[in-house]
Amino acid sequence: MNLIKVKDYEEMSNRACEYLVKKIHELDNPVLGLATGSTPEGLYKRLIEKYNSDEVSFKGVTTFNLDEYVGLSKEDPQSYHYYMMDKFFNHIGDISSENIHLPNGTAEDLEQECKDYEVLIRKAGHVDIQVLGIGKNGHIGFNEPGTPFTSRTHVVELDESTRQANSRFFDSMDDVPKQAISMGIETIMESKEIILLVSGEGKAEALARLLETDAETTEDFPASVLRKHNHVTIIADEASRLK
Repeated sequence: MNLIKVKDYEEMSNRACEYLVKKIHELDNPVLGLATGSTPEGLYKRLIEKYNSDEVSFKGVTTFNLDEYVGLSKEDPQSYHYYMMDKFFNHIGDISSENIHLPNGTAEDLEQECKDYEVLIRKAGHVDIQVLGIGKNGHIGFNEPGTPFTSRTHVVELDESTRQANSRFFDSMDDVPKQAISMGIETIMESKEIILLVSGEGKAEALARLLETDAETTEDFPASVLRKHNHVTIIADEASRLK
C-alpha cells in the first residue's frame, strides 16, 4: 500500500483530485469508480473547479458508483443518484449521461439489476481507479462485516451501526433504508487501482486495524481484503492518526 499522510480534509481532497486528474489525462477513456458520503465531497468540489478552469475534461470518462439505497427514487434527496447529480454531475458539462452508472434501488427485480450492473462494468473493461471510503466497522461500499470476499454486486442488509452513522442525513432513524445495492468485494478488487480516502478521528480505529502488519485478512473486517490488492493508495489526514 502507498500511504500519503496529509494535514487535513482539505489537503486530502486536493491530493485525491490531483491523483484522479493525472489518471484521466493518462488513460484513454478512463473508467472511474465513485463513492458517496461526506468523505469524497471535497474531492468532487475540487474536480468541478478543475473542470471549470479547463484543466480536465470528462468527455471520455465512464463512471460507476459503488452503491445505492434500496427503495429510494432518483429524485429522493437522500438517494445516492441525487447526491451524485447535486454534488458532481450537474456541474460537469461534457460527460455523457450514457456514461454515468449507478445501481437502480427501485428496480422491480433487484437481483437482475445487480447482474446487469456487473455486465456493464465488465463491458467497460472494469474500473481503472476506484475511490473508496472506510466505515467504522471496516465496510467498503456497503459490504458489511461477514460479506464474502467473493461477492459480486448484490443486495445487502445494512448493519445497524452503518444505518446509525448515516442517520444524520435523514429526518429520523426510521427513515434510513435497511437495504442497499452494493458492488461486491470481488468486483471492487478487480479495479486496476484503488484510492482510499480517510479523514477524521472517527475513522482512526478502522485505519489502524487495516494497517496492522500482522493482522488477519478476514471477512469480519471487509477492508482487510485491500491488503491483497497490488495497487492501493491511502490518503489520510492527521486526525485519522496515520503513522
